[in-house]
Amino acid sequence: MTTIAVVRKQGVAAIAADTLTKWGPVKESSTYVRNHEKILKVGESFVAITGNATFKHILHDYFGSMDDLPGLGSVAEIFRFWNRLHGDFKERYFLQPEEDKEDAIESTRLDVLIANATGIYGVSGQRTVQEFAKFYAYGSGSDYALGAMYSVYDRPDMDADAIARHGIAAAAEFDDGTGAPFQSFTMALRPIA
Repeated sequence: MTTIAVVRKQGVAAIAADTLTKWGPVKESSTYVRNHEKILKVGESFVAITGNATFKHILHDYFGSMDDLPGLGSVAEIFRFWNRLHGDFKERYFLQPEEDKEDAIESTRLDVLIANATGIYGVSGQRTVQEFAKFYAYGSGSDYALGAMYSVYDRPDMDADAIARHGIAAAAEFDDGTGAPFQSFTMALRPIA
């Protein structure tokens, strides 16, 4: 359980996440868990993670073992990389294939948001990659985060970071799988050619 968000506004990209870990009814806050971060720095990108808490360790290990980190600078580049990552997850980290045969595509079982100088992106468990124009959220509190970010996005006094943190704060207020404190990062966006 978690909530993550990305925002693009006035030439800045922001990414934010809560820090709560939940195992069934047990809540493990940052007061008790030191490695509570859900946002990884991958080269020039920030990657926020949802899904099983073990994915944080898998991604740290996976990216840490790479000689050349992926750029993650376009939908096509992210899609190609995420398909390779899925195969590696199955082989190196024992990702179980799904039992549900209703889906045409095997799931990687985590959703991520990516922010870098080229934009803000999301990758679903089915490896669908989307580039977002304004903002987006994934996770158990995403409905609250999306509504909160929508309600303040056009306010001139709210920058990208404030909007992303506002979304995570709304999720923490109403979703029992999201909790403070929050983590966020910002970066300047490259001008669109």
